Amino acid sequence: MTELFTPPYPQPPRNKRGFITRFITAWDSWIHVLFEKSYTMKMGEIKTPGQHMYIANELELVERIMGQAKEFPKHEEMVTSLAPLIGNSVFTANGDDWEEQRAMVNPAFQHTALAKTLPMMVEAADDLIARFDAINAEKGGGPIDIDPLMTHVAADIIFRTLFSVSLDPAGSLTIHKAFSRFQRQAQSASMLRMYKLPSFGFMARSHKRAREIHKVFEPIVRDRYDQFHRDGTIAHHDILQSLFEAKHPVTGEPFTFHQVMEQVSIIFLAGHETSASLMTWALYLLGECQQIQERLREEVERLAGDAPFTGAAVREMTLVRNVVRETLRLYPPVPFLPREVICPVQMRDKHLEKGAMLVVAPWLVQRNRDNWACPHAFDPDRFEKPENQEMVKRAYLPFGKGPRICIGAGFAQQEAMIVVAAMVRHFHIISPADDKPEPISRLTIRPKHGLRLVLAKR
Repeated sequence: MTELFTPPYPQPPRNKRGFITRFITAWDSWIHVLFEKSYTMKMGEIKTPGQHMYIANELELVERIMGQAKEFPKHEEMVTSLAPLIGNSVFTANGDDWEEQRAMVNPAFQHTALAKTLPMMVEAADDLIARFDAINAEKGGGPIDIDPLMTHVAADIIFRTLFSVSLDPAGSLTIHKAFSRFQRQAQSASMLRMYKLPSFGFMARSHKRAREIHKVFEPIVRDRYDQFHRDGTIAHHDILQSLFEAKHPVTGEPFTFHQVMEQVSIIFLAGHETSASLMTWALYLLGECQQIQERLREEVERLAGDAPFTGAAVREMTLVRNVVRETLRLYPPVPFLPREVICPVQMRDKHLEKGAMLVVAPWLVQRNRDNWACPHAFDPDRFEKPENQEMVKRAYLPFGKGPRICIGAGFAQQEAMIVVAAMVRHFHIISPADDKPEPISRLTIRPKHGLRLVLAKR
């Protein structure tokens, strides 16, 4: 049996870090704070001057918390961190407000069905390959930092789905740089709040980065919003148009321009950032695991040959799908899901007071040896094994779980499958032996210093 590859992750210390060390470590990355017991404990507890936190890893608790969205709403800390970028959108809203927003935006996601979006995804993947070919020709081969280019293809796909236009490289680069800085500044501001320290301008800087991102698509939204509300002009039948046409289920009122911008911002953010993270890590894992890459290539060529991908071919790509699923298990784009305790509650031997932060961590649940064999190893075939099917249902939650599961989960996995399949069909992907990525966790899991791969044209 071939030895499984274990990709990089922060090696946890044996004991919990001290108060000061925890602050310094978490300033840069949440997953670096974890210690050995974090990966097996049923329920953990952390106290800071400004926040009392609990991490629930026991599957019964995870199902209870994620299944009761009203009893355990999104925590105010997450809402505050993301507010500059997405405001009070369907992702951060709670209670009746969330239910009403969800009812308004649900019809928009009919535009993300595979039959409608597959041609856009294929075209964006073809454009990505052309860019890599051009970079290889210019550089004469050698490693390429794929991280910003994965941001581009993911942002381009959601741009086409949202607005029916492609995203230019300049806009993509603006988004990649601005969101990286937004994550850095939002992380710092959050840590300072948790330790009851002044923000030192980090929130102001995160607002500035959010404005830089908004400027990329706000003119499109403004122009079409004004045309639609002035004379009923319908430029395209896409997500943006559906948001214009949405009506509040109680009042019948449409979204205001500001509210449309909030919904567009979360759809764009969730639609590109999580997918970019997924595709970056998937290509890295294939670059390290040549046998799996070759098996995947054989599957793609058997089902699609050199022809454009079809929905029927994509549905049959079992190994491609499992590579995507295993990547999501190892590197869930959003590794921690904070919820708020709104009434005192007992969980295991702990009494949680109102206002406490209750965290469900896909990063921990999906790397717990009680749930998965060889939990830190890359093994896409685990999803085909009968003994793992219960854990696939219970201990696999890269897009959340319960009523607030990510509405775009299928869309993200489909685009990742198409991009990964296209890349493997066109390139031999190699991970340089002397250049390994370091995953860090802020809002999402990204490589700290980029991720370089050699893409040799086949």
